[in-house]
Amino acid sequence: MNPNPTGAPTPHETGTTASAKPRSRKGGRRTNASMIIGAALVVLIVGLALVSFVWTPYDPNSIDPVARLQSGSLAHPFGTDTFGRDTLTWVMVGARITLLVGVVAVGIALLIGTPIGIIAAFFAKQSWGMWIDAVIMRANDILLAFPALLLAIIFAAVYSPGTGPAMVAVGIAAIPGFARVARSGTLQVLGSDYVRAARASNRRVPAIALVHVLPNIAGMVIVQASVAFAISVLAEAGLSFLGLGTQAPTPSWGRMLQESQQYLSTHPELALWPGVFIALAVLGFNLLGDGLRDRFDPKMEARGA
Repeated sequence: MNPNPTGAPTPHETGTTASAKPRSRKGGRRTNASMIIGAALVVLIVGLALVSFVWTPYDPNSIDPVARLQSGSLAHPFGTDTFGRDTLTWVMVGARITLLVGVVAVGIALLIGTPIGIIAAFFAKQSWGMWIDAVIMRANDILLAFPALLLAIIFAAVYSPGTGPAMVAVGIAAIPGFARVARSGTLQVLGSDYVRAARASNRRVPAIALVHVLPNIAGMVIVQASVAFAISVLAEAGLSFLGLGTQAPTPSWGRMLQESQQYLSTHPELALWPGVFIALAVLGFNLLGDGLRDRFDPKMEARGA
């Protein structure tokens, strides 16, 4: 007797198993949780920055020697620093610099690195242009060897330490990541049937890049931007800690850590609060990037990751 009288394909014939669907649902829950937690942390940091434009507990530049080095209280929930400035106020205002550096640095890397990767991929698909692709990517690898800290030191030597040179240095250091991602995604798109059809209809290369390539690699670029933002937050804090980033009297989480070094044994909360918010910002953008990667990458979805 035929065990399958309906003639419908069995799970063995289709190459699937009964447990495939539950794994996909479980992977979806992980993806949603990662995105939700990451987005919530990002909203927290952005909210602090936006609120600080209209309200702060105290004037960021207000100095009160009588209230210096106080622990947390109703008047000063996060305590005060060595000059009597309110720590909560500085954390809120410092979020502005953190987001500003991230936006500008990621913007520089995205606007320069993405076109470079797309151009390199178009040349890689031409037999006569493969050497151009090789030159572009080897130059990209050379730039990848220069960390943001080294570039910031060079910029500080040529110009002067500050937020501007730090943003440019972090942005330049992030260009190779965007170029690699854009090139990889563009090569996949260029191998598709609709791009071959566009080439056959004599569509110009810029039109193919704008109409077919950019929309299809946008998800990958957004994921890279989220991860690069987290790196920018950490880089800005590190540069400010070393005196190469935001300068006094502008509030900065990195400078708060630098100024709290001598009080770590007696007032560790001075380093605790800026360190916590740096960690939250980096964690938030990383989790958001992981969630976006799972959402936009079909390979991750196929593995149920």
